[in-house]
Amino acid sequence: APSSTNTSQLSHTNNTMHSKLLLASTFGAAAAFQAPAASKATSSLQAMYNPSSFDDVQSLPGILNPTGFFDPAGLSNDVSASELKRYREAELTHGRVAMLASLGFLVGESGFTPLFEGKISGIGINQFWQVPTGFWPVILLFIAVPETFRALRGWMEPTVPENYFQLRPGYTPGDLDFDPLGLKPEDPEALKEMQTKELQHGRLAMLAAAGMIVQELQTGATLF
Repeated sequence: APSSTNTSQLSHTNNTMHSKLLLASTFGAAAAFQAPAASKATSSLQAMYNPSSFDDVQSLPGILNPTGFFDPAGLSNDVSASELKRYREAELTHGRVAMLASLGFLVGESGFTPLFEGKISGIGINQFWQVPTGFWPVILLFIAVPETFRALRGWMEPTVPENYFQLRPGYTPGDLDFDPLGLKPEDPEALKEMQTKELQHGRLAMLAAAGMIVQELQTGATLF
């Protein structure tokens, strides 16, 4: 009988220890799964993309594989965040103008010129001078209005020398608050992807417009 009692106690003790070990391993596994999730959420929050921040030049939109960060001339070396913003504002502005110019070359030389009774023709680089001078103030107005709005929205008032050629701290380069079609994403990462696409299209358009201008200067003939 004593031997049977000892065996029963030993079995009960083993079962109790087994249960404790099982619970410990269960909670340990749960903790192992929970900690990285919290860490991931924290790091994701810290790495949230801020379109108006230019503190890290190597994390800005426009950087794509396989080249990655590409600055062989070192133009971004030892440059302040404010100066980098000014570079990006200039790149976006030139890219947008180049996209319009490239489209203008193609439309202008296609023969589809409903304005001015179709009297404007020839190579694209000479077509502007064929526009009646009475229409030039209208063109000037279409240029002046967005440029004035951009200056008021993005640039600091030049009341003191420290503000000369400085963008506002909270201003996002290229953001004129003009989005009638609602294309701007709410998600920061989706916005960064869209900004990269615009930069890439603008860079391609600058090369394309330059190529068209040089070609017509050299050949004196239309593109088609």
